[in-house]
Amino acid sequence: MTSSIKLVYCIRRLPHLDHAQFQAYWRDVHAPIVLERAAVLGMRHYVQSRALNDNYSKSLAKNRGGPPAFDGIAELLFESRESQTEESRNLARIANAELIADERRFIDLSASPMFLVEEHLIFEKDANGVIRDFLQMRRPD
Repeated sequence: MTSSIKLVYCIRRLPHLDHAQFQAYWRDVHAPIVLERAAVLGMRHYVQSRALNDNYSKSLAKNRGGPPAFDGIAELLFESRESQTEESRNLARIANAELIADERRFIDLSASPMFLVEEHLIFEKDANGVIRDFLQMRRPD
């Protein structure tokens, strides 16, 4: 059975950009570049979660003693690498290089960790408001 690979990218903007400039570039310039390369990269899904710029959001990490908040999180879901050919891997390397070149224009790469994950659904609410508890379903009787 093949599985999907999800990349989570916790993004901090370059210091010379304010919140609005960062979000506008990420949404209006970078997102179309990602979309143009999605097929070559084997992407199935791309989500930008943009940080809110309000006082409550800013205080969350500070009040918990954590590091500064991220400016956003990108989630990219890919097809299995098993389905890639050598040619498609070469094209993907070129597309990745192009994306990184653009990211250098608005992302502080040294302060923006990324990692691969495997999702585990804990619960979900269906259209009727019923919560399906997947933890309960996994527990032995």
